[in-house]
Formats: sequence, structure tokens, C-alpha cells
Amino acid sequence: MSDLLSDPGLVDWVDGPHVIVVAGRDDNAHVSQPHSHARGQLFGATRGLLTVGVADAVWLVPSSHAVWLPPHLQHWASSHGPFEGWGAYVVEPLCATLPAAACTVRLSGLLREAVRRAAAWPLERHAPLRPDQGRVLDVILDEIRALPPEPLSVPMPRDARLLRIAQALVADPASPRDLEQWAAWGALSARTLSRRFVLETGLTFSAWRQRARLMRALELLATGQPVGSVALDLGYATASAFIAAFRQSLGSTPSAFQQRLVGPGNDNSGPQPAVA
Repeated sequence: MSDLLSDPGLVDWVDGPHVIVVAGRDDNAHVSQPHSHARGQLFGATRGLLTVGVADAVWLVPSSHAVWLPPHLQHWASSHGPFEGWGAYVVEPLCATLPAAACTVRLSGLLREAVRRAAAWPLERHAPLRPDQGRVLDVILDEIRALPPEPLSVPMPRDARLLRIAQALVADPASPRDLEQWAAWGALSARTLSRRFVLETGLTFSAWRQRARLMRALELLATGQPVGSVALDLGYATASAFIAAFRQSLGSTPSAFQQRLVGPGNDNSGPQPAVA
């Protein structure tokens, strides 16, 4: 996010280091306007939660993950409450061997430590890299190449009728309407809705709806809202059903995820069922 940088133009520095790493913090929620960079960008949070959007997808990025954006891809970003984050900007020619499309990756311990070390270096426009610094930056590139993408995005359909339904579901993820009722609301057949959703998002309507619910859950948990309240707000019959779905998709319980976001002793999750 550009306001974390003392010199925003530095990230598009063409003749600088092949990877530029910056870090910073913002104590307030922030939204950046759509923009792009000449370099590819990997960025994430060390504390807090990011939302990152491009034309056809929106990602929720917890501190366990990072989002990769190829060069010149227009995007926007917002943080939810206090935020500490970092960005690694890769010179365009080297992006040819990195992911061709925007995606999220789960951070490895090696990548996390390499980014942390590189972010501590002073950025000087005319200072050459030391050999050890160049090796650390190469580790960052190797890790971006090696880490498999993980689905933390909500792909949006292009068809106007489907997009209207998708936007309504994002706005009200707890809606009790089923597929047939949503189809009727959108003035198309249930069969068309089901078929077109798979074609345009790569997910069945049910799987897309589940993904949208979980992405909204990340936002609510980041505010410290109790897990039981989040489950009810998202339309789950019980907190246990929500916890099971969250764990299956994200490999963690909601309460454990919330602890990593807000820190020990600062969450408002309250008493949780034993299965949490």
C-alpha cells in the first residue's frame, strides 16, 4: 500500500535492485485507489488483514498468506483496522518466470524471514547490493516461483445477471435464498444460473457462496467479533458448522485465526464450543 512507503516512486525504480522490499505500518484502516506498478508485486500483512481487488477477483489476505500481482496489473487494496505490512517489488524482466496471473500464496518460513531481512536494509538509489543481499533477494524470487497458489479469492462473474446475484450475496452472505430462488430473483433459470456460474467463476454456485461467506468471515474476525456471532451473521445454523467449514477451507479454527490477527489477550471471541 503506497502510503507505507517513504518514497512511493521507489517501487518502480527501473535501474535499482532486482527486488525492492519495503515494510511499514498504519494504525488506521486504509483504502488505496486503483493503481498499478511497473514491477511485479508480492505483498502481505505481518499483522492485520488486507483486501486486494483486481477487475475480476477480490482476495482477503491474512498474515499467513501474500498476494502476487504481475507488472502493470491495476489493483486496489484496503486494510481492516491497524495494519503492519510489507511489499516485495520485482523488476519486470524477472517476472517472466513468476506467476502470470494474480494469485495468493501461503507464506513459507523461509520467505517470511527473507522478506523481513531485506525490509530492514536502507534503500539508497545509488548504493550497489552486497553479494549477501543479492542472495537473499534471489531466495525471495525462488520462493515466489515454488509456492503453490491457494484459493483465497472470490472470482466475480462477468454476465450482468450473475454479477448482480453475486454482488447481492457478497452484501448479504446470510441470505436464506437457495439456488432456485436466486435464479428467479435474477430473472434466469436455475439450470442457466448453475451452468453459467461454473463457466464464469470455475466454482459451482454452492462452492462460490461458501467461499464468499468465508471471505466475509475473515473480515468480521479481524474486527474482533465473537466466533459465534460471525457464524450467525453468515447464516450458519450452528457455530460448530461454521468452525468445521472454516477449518476445512483454511486449515485453522476461526478462534486461532483471530488470535493471530489481534494478538493474545486482545480478541473478543468469548467462550467457544469445545470443537474450536
